[in-house]
Amino acid sequence: MSVLSQPQFHCEEAAFSWLEATLWPQGTVCPHCGGMGRIGKIKANKEARIRSGLHKCGDCRKQFTVKVGTVFEHARLPLHKILQAMHLIFSSKKGISSHQLHRILEVQYKTAWFLSHRIRKAMRDGSLAPVAGVDGMSGAGGIGEADETFIGREPSVPKGRVSLHDKSVVSARSRGQQGALCRRGRH
Repeated sequence: MSVLSQPQFHCEEAAFSWLEATLWPQGTVCPHCGGMGRIGKIKANKEARIRSGLHKCGDCRKQFTVKVGTVFEHARLPLHKILQAMHLIFSSKKGISSHQLHRILEVQYKTAWFLSHRIRKAMRDGSLAPVAGVDGMSGAGGIGEADETFIGREPSVPKGRVSLHDKSVVSARSRGQQGALCRRGRH
């Protein structure tokens, strides 16, 4: 069975239940006041325009859903489609384009583009910044760059006798440095 056949990817109520269990493992928490004791769940009703996953805090008397304070907060897309998009983005080895999301999720391209950018922005919160002294080149830390290129055959070797792995040049440098560390050779 495919991971995408799980209920949180197809049913809005199941998506809210899954997200609540993931974000609130000790129980429902009000994002406004932080209260956990007097929180009631309001049953969804389309005729009365009561949305799925709605809770009301007895302490501050405010309504909220599990989406408040997350990347999902102001999204008009159903939560189960957002979870599908997140799974596709996180599990694709080489990334996934907005056009592919548009086709898979059956939403407009603008929606898929906005959603993919919102998810990617949430993933880069700055916690993966380089640590000083860990880059291995200068000991100063910072961002490093690496590149590899292939050079043509040597004049003494006849055409057709050289393979690409014989002539590679690899260079690496720290962005903060003037020079670069180079390694040239046969691999």
